[in-house]
Amino acid sequence: MTELVTTERIDHIMVIRMCRENKRNSFDRALADALDAALNELDDDVDLWVGVLTGTPLVFSAGSDLTSRGDYDTERGGEYGLIRRRRRKPLIAAIEGFALGGGLELAMACDMVVAAENARLGLPEVRRGLVPTSAGLFRAPSSLPVNVARELILTGEPMSARRGYEVGFVNVVTEAGGALDAAVELARKVCLNGPVAVQACVREINDALNADDEAGWLATARAKEAIGASEDLHEGLRAFFEKREPKWIGR
Repeated sequence: MTELVTTERIDHIMVIRMCRENKRNSFDRALADALDAALNELDDDVDLWVGVLTGTPLVFSAGSDLTSRGDYDTERGGEYGLIRRRRRKPLIAAIEGFALGGGLELAMACDMVVAAENARLGLPEVRRGLVPTSAGLFRAPSSLPVNVARELILTGEPMSARRGYEVGFVNVVTEAGGALDAAVELARKVCLNGPVAVQACVREINDALNADDEAGWLATARAKEAIGASEDLHEGLRAFFEKREPKWIGR
């Protein structure tokens, strides 16, 4: 395992930490491969029953590293090593700081979410003339009340951990610094149960929820195509790299 991702075993629990904090845990090829390897180990080791995915005390993940030009797909997990993964073992997101864009889409790919009071959860892609491309366009409306999903997607404004709890997306809210401990405690509760039964439940719940994923990915592709040649897209990316507000022209 590289230093970009570290793992720790606690009984039958694997804690997976994303450690690219200098880049806000944004995903390039190296981070995607490192997370994919950790999740493969979780999937394949019969002595591991539950996973906890976390970042650093300051940030969960900012999603895609725009300098990677989309090079973060993996064979078993798809985007970031997780977004399209067919899992049977429970995976709990433990969020400190912000989970934005693909970072929130990572959390939506988990089974449960624990978030500290300082967490901010958002899909800010439209602020750069982009669209969510790692399942946010269809998983947000299935993970959240649809109007809350629309608000996140269309305004780009993040929501607090407390609001995430109130709308049913976050399972547990903790004080700052407490998300990982609370997620491990939740994982311990899962480990009290028969692992074969738990894994069967995870597989069947996720298969049912993901039954319409093909349509969701087609919709995502159409959205990407719609912005692909737009002047606003190029302006949004220029503004991001120049660290300024974009000047939209609407075409």
